[in-house]
Amino acid sequence: MRQLHNSKKLVKSLTAFLLTCFTIISPAQAEPLKIGYSDWPGWVAWEVAIEKKWFAEAGVDVKFEWFDYVASMDAFAAGKLDAVAVTNGDALVTGATGAKSVIIIINDYSNGNDMVVAKSGIKSIADLKGKKVGVEVGFVSHLMLLNALEKNGMTEADVTLVNVPTNETPQVLASGDVDAIVAWQPSSGQALQLVPGSKAVYTSTDEPGLIYDVLAVSPGSLAARKDDWAKVVDVWYKTVNYILDPATEADAVSIMAARVGISPEEYKPFLKGTKILKLDEAKKAYAKGDGFSSIYGSSKISDDFNLKYEVYTEPQDIDSYIGGSLTLSR
Repeated sequence: MRQLHNSKKLVKSLTAFLLTCFTIISPAQAEPLKIGYSDWPGWVAWEVAIEKKWFAEAGVDVKFEWFDYVASMDAFAAGKLDAVAVTNGDALVTGATGAKSVIIIINDYSNGNDMVVAKSGIKSIADLKGKKVGVEVGFVSHLMLLNALEKNGMTEADVTLVNVPTNETPQVLASGDVDAIVAWQPSSGQALQLVPGSKAVYTSTDEPGLIYDVLAVSPGSLAARKDDWAKVVDVWYKTVNYILDPATEADAVSIMAARVGISPEEYKPFLKGTKILKLDEAKKAYAKGDGFSSIYGSSKISDDFNLKYEVYTEPQDIDSYIGGSLTLSR
């Protein structure tokens, strides 16, 4: 009996050891969370947390990968990332093509960094009638242009669209091939610097909430590692507090500026054009509503836009993309 009892004890010990080993080497545990981010102030903000090693402090292994914006969406769609920094409208685009995601963080909304920049002599949106506008068709800048036209009693038929990648818009405006461009920082600012007499005739300040910038996570990763994603959310709001605290803002700006290779003095105005949301503000944006003040309403407007311009053909289930629980429980 003792020998059988000892054998049982040995089996139990071996089983426990193997389970421990599996836990240690399980890919879900061993692999860092892979997050794609790109050059937008609300996402460059992550650099502060990376520099300060706050993820390790929080007990979560995270790997941030730097991309051009569209390339980051492609990488997420290809399954190379667990999460991607995108606009709420573009989360719908990647989802419609098969790479669904859940928005767990609302980083910010654009508050002036997205602009319609016109050449000298054009002083308003109304002056664009009959003119050529360079814009990346089907993306968020296109949506902002349509909103600007509508607010001024115009439609897309009143202008001629020229499809231009956002990062090429400054050079295209400078070439004279178009009369105006639509872009976000840093491209919008570069256009203003590059083209003498150019002017921002409409900005995202005119429609707060039209463009929310978010962290969108694959449903599989969120389900498998929800506790880790909760830690990421906590680190984000620690980062927000650091950036918005007057005592530490200068250090934060210095870190962010270094990431994109410009001086802190040049970078600071970018933050003014980005309304980084505090925790209580993000919670309000997660409340259901029809207008731009709610991410649900804003995303529905984006979905309507994407359908109208045949970015995709089937309406998206907005609710399935929005997962506010990790923010709302903070």
